[in-house]
Amino acid sequence: MDRVNPLWKERTAKRMGGKDELEKKLAAVAAQMVQQGISMISFKPQGQPRVYQVSPTSRTVRVNGVDVNRLVYQQWMVFVPTVTKFRIMQKVDGQAPRSYMIESTGFQVAISEKGKEDWTFIDGANLNTADLRSLFVTLPQDLELPPVGKKEVR
Repeated sequence: MDRVNPLWKERTAKRMGGKDELEKKLAAVAAQMVQQGISMISFKPQGQPRVYQVSPTSRTVRVNGVDVNRLVYQQWMVFVPTVTKFRIMQKVDGQAPRSYMIESTGFQVAISEKGKEDWTFIDGANLNTADLRSLFVTLPQDLELPPVGKKEVR
């Protein structure tokens, strides 16, 4: 929760009835994963990240000795493609539990003020371009999010 982008966390909390409700629901998801025998095996970046400049503000800059107002982007936004592997222990009536692996392809949206190393994140699993663009209006109109999917692996 500490590394979730504050704008995204605030919006999500409002949708879920407040910050306390959001934290309860996230804790319940983790508990449900444990109860169902799901464990995360690995989480790593895979593929080429894409970088955008976001959060413009007007600043006065000197150009050829004249003060000029210009838009200056304050933040970096990076789409980081990821692959996560999960082990699932499935119990079948009267038989020993069977283990299988799921590989989940997704992405994280990493956001930081320019010149700082303090990154916050938005998980891309249920993200759409309209939600992201509503927070960062300068994103390209033809923006395509990285692919998201799951498959069983051996």
